Amino acid sequence: MATTPTPHIGAKFGEIAETVIMAGDPLRAKFMAERYLDTPVEFNHVRGMLGYTGTYKGKRVSVMGHGMGMPSIGIYTYELYNFYGVKTIIRVGSAGSISYDLHIGDIAIAMGACTNSNYVNQYGLPGLYAPIATFELVRDAAEACERFGYNYKVGNVFSSDNFYGENPQNEKWMNMGVLAVEMEIAALYMNAARSGNRALGICTISDHILTGEATTAEERQTTFTHMMDVAFSLI
Repeated sequence: MATTPTPHIGAKFGEIAETVIMAGDPLRAKFMAERYLDTPVEFNHVRGMLGYTGTYKGKRVSVMGHGMGMPSIGIYTYELYNFYGVKTIIRVGSAGSISYDLHIGDIAIAMGACTNSNYVNQYGLPGLYAPIATFELVRDAAEACERFGYNYKVGNVFSSDNFYGENPQNEKWMNMGVLAVEMEIAALYMNAARSGNRALGICTISDHILTGEATTAEERQTTFTHMMDVAFSLI
C-alpha cells in the first residue's frame, strides 16, 4: 500500500472499510451516513468530498462522494482500491433514461457501461474494452430489487464525458438497447478490473431524455433511497 493520506483523501490507512458506497454528490454521502450508518465517523473532507465510516446491521461500511465525471471518480476510486485496501465499490447515482421501459424513480443496474471517454486509452489495449460489473453484485442487486418490489432493469448504461453535448445522438444508443446515460460508471469498472477488485453501478432515473420528465436537485439529493436500500443490502 502507498502512504496515506493521499493527495485527495485525508484518511489514514484502516479508517476506510473494505466496502465503500459512493455518490457523485458529497451531500448524498452525508445523507447516507445519517440515514443508514450507526456511529458514522467522518474520514474525509478534503475538497469537500465528504466520507464517513460506520456500521450497517453490524457490518463495517464506508460512504463517500466521488464528484462528477470519469476523471473525478477515476481519482477517488483508484486511491481507494490501490492505497486504502478497498475491495468493493458501489456507485449510487442518477441517470437519464433513454428507454421507454425505465421511468422516473426506476432503477438501472449497470451490467456494462458503454462510453465515449478516452479513459481506457491509458491501458494501451490492442482493441476496444467492454467495462462490466462484478456478476455477483449484479445478481444480488437484482434479487434485492425483487424483494423490495422496486421497478428495475439490468443492462448497459452509457457513461458520457459530456453533460451538455453538441450532438448526443441518444437514439443511436437507445437502438443498441442502452438503458440510460450517466457520467462515471465506465471509469469505476475499469479501475476495478485493473486493480482486481469488485464494482457495481446502481442508478435511479432522475429524468427521461426522450420524454422530458425530470426531478429537482433536492429530490435527487434526498429522495432516491430505493437504490441506496439495494446498495446497503449488498453489504
